[in-house]
Amino acid sequence: MQRVAAIDCGTNSIRLLVADLDPDTGELHDLDRRMTIVRLGQGVDRTGRLAPEALERTFTACREYAAVIAEHGAQRVRFVATSASRDAENRDEFTAGVHAILGVDPEVISGDEEAELSFTGATRELNAPGSGMVPPYLVFDLGGGSTEFVLGSDRVEAARSVDIGCVRMTERHGSDTLAMRADIKAALDLVAGTVPLTSAATLVGLAGTVTTVAGIALGLPAYDSAAIHHSRIPLAKVREVTGMLLSATAEERAAIPVMHPGRVDVIGAGALVLLAVMERCGASELVVSEHDILDGIAWSVAGNAAREGAPETS
Repeated sequence: MQRVAAIDCGTNSIRLLVADLDPDTGELHDLDRRMTIVRLGQGVDRTGRLAPEALERTFTACREYAAVIAEHGAQRVRFVATSASRDAENRDEFTAGVHAILGVDPEVISGDEEAELSFTGATRELNAPGSGMVPPYLVFDLGGGSTEFVLGSDRVEAARSVDIGCVRMTERHGSDTLAMRADIKAALDLVAGTVPLTSAATLVGLAGTVTTVAGIALGLPAYDSAAIHHSRIPLAKVREVTGMLLSATAEERAAIPVMHPGRVDVIGAGALVLLAVMERCGASELVVSEHDILDGIAWSVAGNAAREGAPETS
């Protein structure tokens, strides 16, 4: 067993996973999994810079995570940063702040690297005997700033990242759903040039927008990760939930039992991206996964340790 810590810092949220991994059996045992909405990407699409208040919210979460990692005695830590920090002119300020708190440098990865980590995290279980899932899989990770698409069975065969995340769409278009739809369509046209969107047997959706829509579709009285993980949501239900979210007031969205307060203002745009992806792929249903890039980061830490020899503290 290897005890590792994985941190995924995106446009809207920062997440931590501390887990014990057994590379021989492929088992991952959660010790602590948590998420904080920090909206690091606040205004990045407009200004090209990380806002001071967004950086401070992120650093506050990092201090909390540092204490959790120390408490569990994780042997290795990997911090991956995605869309917002990739786009920002002042990302060096972000890097220095994270290093001062956690002692590791955040890796600002490319969209392709992000896609591969998401695919690994989402499909490791799906390929296990008796899972009932049929490859090839099209995995899409719907984030705050970007969405990654990955096609493959036991390995990545094609991947593409495009800038149609829920925060970016909301900041760019407000409540103009026609403009959002046009932007999303143009992005999916780009994806289709690299990833054959209609070739998969199973469409797998990841990240907070997808799991929140699934929780609403399932009628859950509270957010329930176990009930959401590997649930199958029909296209008609996603269409129904999307229409409801787009027509609801902020107060009505906030009152939904599975809704995180940090998603209230961006969930409509995110649901619209989700619906457009399903329609473009010709998918009659969506498989929802709670395991995603965070799990992929954890497995990458274990893989690096195996290649390098005995684990060492970062």
